[in-house]
Order: sequence, then structure tokens, then C-alpha cells
Amino acid sequence: MILIGERINGMFRDIREAIEKREPGPVAEWAKRQAQAGAHYLDISTGPAVAAEEQPAIVEWLVRTAQEAVGLPCCLDTVNPGAMEAGLRVHQGKAIINSTSADQERMDQFFPLAVRYGAAIIGLAMNERGVPKDAGDRLTLAMELVANADAHGIPMEDLFIDPLILPVNVAQEHAIEVLETIRQVKLLASPPPRTVVGLSNISQRARERSLINRTYLVMAMAAGLDAAILDVGDAALLDAIATANILLNREVYCDSFLKTFQKR
Repeated sequence: MILIGERINGMFRDIREAIEKREPGPVAEWAKRQAQAGAHYLDISTGPAVAAEEQPAIVEWLVRTAQEAVGLPCCLDTVNPGAMEAGLRVHQGKAIINSTSADQERMDQFFPLAVRYGAAIIGLAMNERGVPKDAGDRLTLAMELVANADAHGIPMEDLFIDPLILPVNVAQEHAIEVLETIRQVKLLASPPPRTVVGLSNISQRARERSLINRTYLVMAMAAGLDAAILDVGDAALLDAIATANILLNREVYCDSFLKTFQKR
């Protein structure tokens, strides 16, 4: 399971204020805390409050600041192609582009960037009509993403399909459809693309967020999920991942499996 730390995001007040003041401290601190908690990647997002013309410089600054603090690669989260390329230019190591939709115009912008900079890329199972309700329509869009990635010469292991989970308190019927999409994505190509979800979306504005998140993540892992953008500071969530690895026979059982997972 690839863990992508969600916390360097302008939607959080401390990061938003750090961006406004160009104060590197909070960005560096969250980079270190997430690295220590076990993140494999750091999600980097300016949030919605930053003007489009300012985004390239801010994404570049965020990437430099985070990678100067820790040696982790980043998952660059922006729909602005100029901002994405600005971040990729200064990024050290293999980045993840987050993300393109299945709209042809967006794929034609972002897949070439993945090729140019040797990055992996997340493809969203949505288009200009929005997020589909059922697994079948999600899979149709996933196939568009697979076909376009293949046409650009992107290896399937570098393509992550995000079926797009919505909050359970307003779109409960989507949760099971996303699980079915994760299962079926593995049949779209050989080797198959990988799968990822933005886990915290499932519990937005709901009570018992941590419980909802960790329960759904274990269900998604059983369906074949490969990666998640999540709160790596949630110790109960990480314990659930470690336990699922044992029960799904992905790790060899030992009595200290929680400590082993934490060390790894």
C-alpha cells in the first residue's frame, strides 16, 4: 500500500497562511511529521484560494520547501498545467501528477507532462459530465484513461486510476460502486493500472471520521487498492493497514506486526 500524506494542502489553515506569508516552517514541519509517520509521498496542493497566475510560483516553492525538509517524492495536486510543470521542473525523483480527468483535452495536456518528466499520473474516472454514479460508467472512463496512457507510452504501473469516492453522508450509494470499480480496473490491461483513492473524501462532514476512513480503506484494500491519499498521522488508520496486510496475506504474520509495519 502506497501512503500519500495529505497534509500539505492550502485547504488547511496553517498551510494556507504559510503560503500567503511564504513561511516555510509549517510546510517543512508537516513534511517531516508525515515522513516520520511512514508516508511514501507527500501530496502538494495550493488549495482553492490561490489565483491561477500565482499557482506556478507557489507550487514550485512548496515542492522545494518540502523536499529540502525530507527526501520524499511528491504527488503534485493541481489542475493548472503551468503550475504542474513548474513543480515537476524542480522536483527531485519520480513525482506523481495529481491528476487528469478522462476529458480528451485534459489528457492531451497532462499525459505528455508525465512522459516529459518521467512521472507517474493519477487519472480520475470522471469527465465534463461529472462523477458517474455506478461502477460500469466509471470503468468506461477508466478505459479511456488506460487507452490514452498506452498511446503516450506510459507504463501501466505509472498510471493510477482514481474511481472518486464521494462523502458517505450525501452519496452513500457511491461507496460500493467504487469498491467494484477497484476490482474491475485490474481487468482493463495486462499488466493492470494501479488504483488510488482520496480517502478522507469518504468521511467529509460526517461523524466518526477516523472510523469511517479506516473501515473503508480496509474494504478497498481487500478489493485490490494500491495507494491512498490519507492522514498518515492517524495511528488507528495505520494499525488497520498493518492488520489488513496480514489478513490479506501480503505480509508474513509475526506477533509484533504493528511495530514491524511502523519501522518499515
